[in-house]
Amino acid sequence: MQCGRLVVAGFLACTVAQGAFAERASDGQVNLIFWQAPSILNPYLSGGIKDIESASLVLEPLARYDETGDMVPWLVDEIPTVENGGVSDDFKSITWRLSDDLTWSDGTPVTAADVKFTWSYCTAEGGGCAHVDKFAGITDIETPDNRTVVVRFDEPKPFPYDAFVGASSPILQADQFADCLGERAPTCTDANFYPIGTGPFVVDEFRTGDTVKMSANPNYRDPAKPAFASLLIKGGGTAENAARAVLETADYDYAWNLQLPPEVLDGMQAAGNGEVVSAFGTLVERIVINMTNPDADLGEERSTLAHPHPFLDDIAVRQALSMAIDRSILVQIGYGEAGRVTCNILPAPEVYASDANEACKVQDIEGAKALLDSAGWTDSDGDGVRDKDGVPLRMIFQTSTNAVRQTFQAAIKSWWSQLGVETELRNIDGNIFFGSDANSPYTYQKFYADVQMYAQMFDGTDPEAYMASWTCERIPTPENQWQGTNMPRYCNEAFDALSAELRETGGRDERAKLARAMNDMLVQDFVILPLVHRGRVSAHVNSLGGVVLNTWDSELWNVADWHRLSAE
Repeated sequence: MQCGRLVVAGFLACTVAQGAFAERASDGQVNLIFWQAPSILNPYLSGGIKDIESASLVLEPLARYDETGDMVPWLVDEIPTVENGGVSDDFKSITWRLSDDLTWSDGTPVTAADVKFTWSYCTAEGGGCAHVDKFAGITDIETPDNRTVVVRFDEPKPFPYDAFVGASSPILQADQFADCLGERAPTCTDANFYPIGTGPFVVDEFRTGDTVKMSANPNYRDPAKPAFASLLIKGGGTAENAARAVLETADYDYAWNLQLPPEVLDGMQAAGNGEVVSAFGTLVERIVINMTNPDADLGEERSTLAHPHPFLDDIAVRQALSMAIDRSILVQIGYGEAGRVTCNILPAPEVYASDANEACKVQDIEGAKALLDSAGWTDSDGDGVRDKDGVPLRMIFQTSTNAVRQTFQAAIKSWWSQLGVETELRNIDGNIFFGSDANSPYTYQKFYADVQMYAQMFDGTDPEAYMASWTCERIPTPENQWQGTNMPRYCNEAFDALSAELRETGGRDERAKLARAMNDMLVQDFVILPLVHRGRVSAHVNSLGGVVLNTWDSELWNVADWHRLSAE
């Protein structure tokens, strides 16, 4: 890829000159294995990375981020800027101009009305859009003609590139989703499983939690791409099996998210059939604290703001849990060089990384015990579990089923037991834990446990929408189909005020100062316990060409460029 750089409101962007292959669909089938299987192909109804990445093969945004974190035009010819007239001088509007002759995979034209509809879809009341933060501050979208989209904001928005940029904010076809607004959104199974898109592939068969079969989009804008005639995503199993299927047996071409100890991957790579690829972005493994009561006796009100947690609402308990963890050991046993100890949920880019939380890098069990003592949590009945006012420190700790995460659970349980905290471990199949079924009691959005562990990241290099994930309005509730992003149910007016200020602040240094302050508030309130800054780790067979690992957008962002290398 060749990238001509330009500055976009103080942020890097680039223009892309795309190459071409000799013939579309000439390389047979490419096989991908996702041990966490996709559960839906509409990213607006899922916060799961597995679903966003799978959907990105079909649904595309106006612009996205390349492997360096630079913004690149995708369904437009250039990124709007103040300099080219696309962003107003007062930063209250941005105008996007669609490329000529764009078509959906069904052959119908892509128009500005589709872009406007996507905004209406995600912001419709009761729809439970998982990425509504992307559309914060938009008051109207005007479509003066079929190719022009004018997005208007309620206040100056110095970084106006959240909506319609990146894999979690693609364009939906208005005709297909017209009857899927608001509460009807999750009921539109055909649209959610078989979206019509502009991407290089179209969905032929979708089996939730199992298999996705796709074929080359006959109306893709580049007549020479994709090189592959068909694409298969096989879901389920384990990360180890997925890695083995690529690196040892070469039964599959690409294995996604290989959350395995480094020595395991090294041993498999030694077979010589494939290559492990890794790069750092913004992915952080973390423990999330439930600030609400998950007791099943509360029925529909469990894990909602109606009932504060009986002991995790005490900051001394939350802080003690963090102090007891040896993060360096977790990096060593889980990720090796593909992991780094972090005390921040916002670890990158470097300008956004706070240095105010470094104490978490050193385990302090004795200090944690003293903190609990001073807060009145003692073992009053000698059963080995601390209690206070009749409330014992007994917790359910849940995560997805994965060898590394179960190893982490066991280590953390041991450390917490030294404090006098009793921990029951629960692991849930990743297809379900990160799934989009609002009726399932086992999703990480429902959070029917006291603490839970998973990893999260965000599109691009600007954290505005990501940090807004923990505002009060983003708490998952039955009313929003449990699709909020504020898993700890954290509600702090001061945090919300910083989020609002960030939306209106220009200049990268000032924005970074606000983002760091928001990070510090979350981690110093101990509602999120950062553990490991993780590199994205995947693998592909030696015969698969064109793979460029991208940690700032969808990992599959350039799948149209993938091709089969000829045997030497």
